Amino acid sequence: MSNKIIEIKNLTKEYEDFKLDNISFSLDRGYIMGFIGENGAGKTTTIKLIMNLLKRDEGEIEIFGKDNIDNEREIKERIGFVYDECFYYENLSIKDNEKIISGFYKRWNTKVFENYLRKFNLNKKQKVKELSKGMKMKFAIALALSHNAEFLILDEPASGLDPVMRRDILDVFQEVIQDENVGILISSHIISDLEKISDYITYIQKGKIVFSKATSELMEEYKIIKGDKALLSKLDEKVIYGLRETPYGFEGIIKDKHIEKSIRQKIVSEKPSLEEIMVAMNKGVRK
Repeated sequence: MSNKIIEIKNLTKEYEDFKLDNISFSLDRGYIMGFIGENGAGKTTTIKLIMNLLKRDEGEIEIFGKDNIDNEREIKERIGFVYDECFYYENLSIKDNEKIISGFYKRWNTKVFENYLRKFNLNKKQKVKELSKGMKMKFAIALALSHNAEFLILDEPASGLDPVMRRDILDVFQEVIQDENVGILISSHIISDLEKISDYITYIQKGKIVFSKATSELMEEYKIIKGDKALLSKLDEKVIYGLRETPYGFEGIIKDKHIEKSIRQKIVSEKPSLEEIMVAMNKGVRK
């Protein structure tokens, strides 16, 4: 069995006003990857290509070591998918939806599904159209986790959830990943959640992958730096992301390796959050 749960190579999809441009990344079993980027960066396009909901122009997508188009039916049997918008039978109850959806999965487990309904305080007799957005998301997550999926693909799974329920959902994902045969790809705008649970982070910007690396490595690699304005001349401004100057000093984010030893003791250096790294990179560097 291949240890890579997904491997994307040189994936391209071009529209009139946007191009997903030759992206590559992979994820091994037993790990969670956070997929981040601003609106319109290409996250949803990538997920739709993974699920073969869009036709790729170029590149390869292998899931469980198999091409995602040639082996679509087999692969989707082994994937749990949660999309930002729920597409279920709105006029039917949660239980009636389960009866229909369970028929698509050979390994469906009704007991597991009902356990998640209890955990998420969902009434199986309630119609889907009566559910709030947050309750619909919990229902979608319950469905995704109830057929022994080996790969979970979650597009904004915390959308519409309050902070307490978000924490509960994250705990569920961390419980699931204790099975080292499972991998999870989570796309979310709630960057602080991804920083808590992700083993790897992939950042996409304007259709291109900026980085795809271990979260721990990423958080060690970048630093927030602050100092007197006079010190700025001793740094290369072209490697400082989101540089902000005031009459008295400056602040920005830089790779630790770019901080010269001669000024390391003269500046304030702090660990940034993942969100701070993303915002600074989005602002870019000076040309």
